Amino acid sequence: MKTAPTYAVASVDHALRLATMLQLEGSLTVAEAAERVGVARSTAHRLLQMLVYRDFALQDESRVYHAGPVLQLAEHSRSRTARLREAALPHLHRLVDAVGESVNLTIRTGTEARFIASVESAQALRVTSREGMVFPAHRTSGGLLLLAELPADELATLYAVGRDRAAEEGEAGPPDLARLRGDLARIRKQGFAVNQGRSEKGVVAVGVPVRASDGTAVACVSVSMPSVRYDRERLPSLVATLQMAAGGIGTELARG
Repeated sequence: MKTAPTYAVASVDHALRLATMLQLEGSLTVAEAAERVGVARSTAHRLLQMLVYRDFALQDESRVYHAGPVLQLAEHSRSRTARLREAALPHLHRLVDAVGESVNLTIRTGTEARFIASVESAQALRVTSREGMVFPAHRTSGGLLLLAELPADELATLYAVGRDRAAEEGEAGPPDLARLRGDLARIRKQGFAVNQGRSEKGVVAVGVPVRASDGTAVACVSVSMPSVRYDRERLPSLVATLQMAAGGIGTELARG
């Protein structure tokens, strides 16, 4: 479970978010960076220059920034994530207008869920952007939905590797696999996932899978809200609205 630091350093947070965008998407201009993290262009330029200095970024002849040597990710993976994000953003904005809460697009990398796009609600009390953040997959609605797509043997192998890595690094081990399998079976049957405080206290998230034209789940679109505003009676209509958005994203991907 993640808790924001008591004394958060905004400049560090902005730099880390920009590094994540470069790693996942491949390139950024100063103007795009400024818009994405909500800072002035001069500030975005200084942040990107520091990333270049520390080898997290490279600047080409046209002054576009790309992932540097420290950020190792295949070019194909970056472009695929960028296309996914581009296809999803218009639908995410419409989804925020429809439900009045913040929304996210999530992918899975191993046992982790990565938030590759977020659009915040305009409400004063809202869940803030999770873009660029990484959580254990079994603690997010998107991660659970994507884990539910895996065959039983692949799931076991995935968490066996995680258990070995945790033991080597002295960290807490993976979740109880039998219990996780039960959760995933239920989620697979119902077609959506509800996360009540698994990743963050006081936050409820509801998610559905985004599927490619061949039926493969490639991401999850979810709505996140303060738990005080979660109404279980509203769940069926919320899921239906999410499924409509997920279908729209899938259609955009097929066109691409």
